Amino acid sequence: MQIRLASILESNANGPGLRRVFFSQGCSHGCPDCFNKHTWDFKGGALIDCDEEIQKTIDASYLAGVTFSGGDPFDQPEPFAYIAKKLKEHNINIWSYTGYTWEQLIELSKTNTYIKQLLSNIDVLVDGPFIKELMDENIEWRGSKNQRIILVQESLKQNKVILNKDYK
Repeated sequence: MQIRLASILESNANGPGLRRVFFSQGCSHGCPDCFNKHTWDFKGGALIDCDEEIQKTIDASYLAGVTFSGGDPFDQPEPFAYIAKKLKEHNINIWSYTGYTWEQLIELSKTNTYIKQLLSNIDVLVDGPFIKELMDENIEWRGSKNQRIILVQESLKQNKVILNKDYK
């Protein structure tokens, strides 16, 4: 299986600890003032072999986890669901950013099994579009105050949003 990515890099700016960040190529949101506008074009970036990147990630035992960013990973739910499932088999912590809200993803997951599968393998979701007027440099792991840091598995169990209170 292949995935279209803008890039892959190691960073400690996309979740706690040093993480391998998969930047999805393609975004349907087009948030004004987005700092990753180069990732919007669904035909940009490069096609990457999923299994090769999964193995590289598993082999990088020094990583604290993986983050899916973008673009929007939920605009490519099938390959991201595949990657997430394989990484969870190795107990790798997974964060994902999305311009969709939790509520939108839950609704979409009713008809898109790949979105459902992707959510079932993510630990933390930072949801919602970037809104420049709500930008706050004092909040952790988010660009704007409307975005939430959601504990995905607990939220799925309780059928409501459970926020990660570890971050301000």
